[in-house]
Amino acid sequence: MTIRGILFDVDDTLFDYTASEAAGLLALLREDRVLDRFPEPAAAVALWRSIMEEEYARFTSGELTLAAQRRNRAHRFLAHFGRTGLPDADAVAWFARYDTHRRAAWSAFPDAEPALRALAPGYRLGVVSNAAAHVQRRKLGALGLLPYVAEVFVCSQEHGAAKPAASIFHAACDGLGLPPHEVAYVGDNYAMDALGAHGAGLRAFWLNRSGAPIPPEPVVETLATLAALPAALAARPDQSLRERSS
Repeated sequence: MTIRGILFDVDDTLFDYTASEAAGLLALLREDRVLDRFPEPAAAVALWRSIMEEEYARFTSGELTLAAQRRNRAHRFLAHFGRTGLPDADAVAWFARYDTHRRAAWSAFPDAEPALRALAPGYRLGVVSNAAAHVQRRKLGALGLLPYVAEVFVCSQEHGAAKPAASIFHAACDGLGLPPHEVAYVGDNYAMDALGAHGAGLRAFWLNRSGAPIPPEPVVETLATLAALPAALAARPDQSLRERSS
């Protein structure tokens, strides 16, 4: 079937969230001279990441606001080296300092802009993200990527449901003015992005930059880089799956 539109995840698909997260945290811990309280920098990053994943899941489920999950992350992380009982205002201020360092490290993946530029003439492009729209627009705007995907920008906070719910993918397809079977979706999370989009009737691509093992009987197509997307779109889905599972 002909694909006429493409939707993208943002974090760790177009935008290198993981690298900026690590750089921002380590810069702040060095500034506060507390990095030596961890056995190695990677341990601090792993702890921060695990807390983020738990608290962010509470945000995407609607249990917490964006501000509350940020505050909770700061409280929980700081408690690991004795800073317990801090006023909320102090936790908010600490997160704001982290965010300043993180923004200084913002970067797009090298393959993001060339891929979007190559695809823009032939496809309608947009975003589906488990986040707040103003946050994701700010990131992509700072990196020069927003003009490519600004037409359709569906985020979980405003939509009211998060990936892998079919409704958030369908809302973006409606924004493109296309049925799901004429839309492709690209994201780095196998369960939320790839399987979610596939279940919603889109042509799903798992962006597997790390080279993680591919399921023995894949139901979605796999990309190692966004540079491979134009060629993958030109191939039949059954052919693409056979090539990746052989």
